[in-house]
Amino acid sequence: MDKILPLVKLNQEAMQRYIHKLIQPTCQVFINHRGIDTKKNIAGLLFKDLTSMGIKSFLDSKNMKPGDNLYRHIDNGIIGCKVGVAVFSPRYCDSKFCLHELALLMETKKRVIPIFFDVKPSQLMVKDDGTCSQKELRRFRFALAEAKNTVGLTFDPFNGDWSELLNDATNAVIMNLLEVEGKK
Repeated sequence: MDKILPLVKLNQEAMQRYIHKLIQPTCQVFINHRGIDTKKNIAGLLFKDLTSMGIKSFLDSKNMKPGDNLYRHIDNGIIGCKVGVAVFSPRYCDSKFCLHELALLMETKKRVIPIFFDVKPSQLMVKDDGTCSQKELRRFRFALAEAKNTVGLTFDPFNGDWSELLNDATNAVIMNLLEVEGKK
């Protein structure tokens, strides 16, 4: 009997760790971006900076592996996050994936920090290329309008200070995380 009791206790502790892991958010920060424009610069740098500070961040190329269901994995990351960072770039609106992620961030009422990277908010427009339903287009346009009306960061990659952008973006994420956590 003495040998069974420690085993039961061990199993309870393992179960508690497992349950704790299940209810933990997959990430605190979801980085929405157009990979071709920003994955190897601001999105990647921000992910690295936040992760080094212990902030669980989601960046598709870092959090997904071959075999993962794209939409399910990304949607779960968005639903589980507390703050979203939308990195807008010249080709951002060409991507249905980017617009879907942005719409889901807005629909789930996440705090979103826009970064306008080499693009002005007025240049961002959802285009009807015939691949999306009218319902999806309305959804995307609404989300984009919400993001464009949110105070964000702007950056010109040719004249801007990269370290200042990274510092400002990281600080904005931390401040927003603290505010969101404070409301709970």
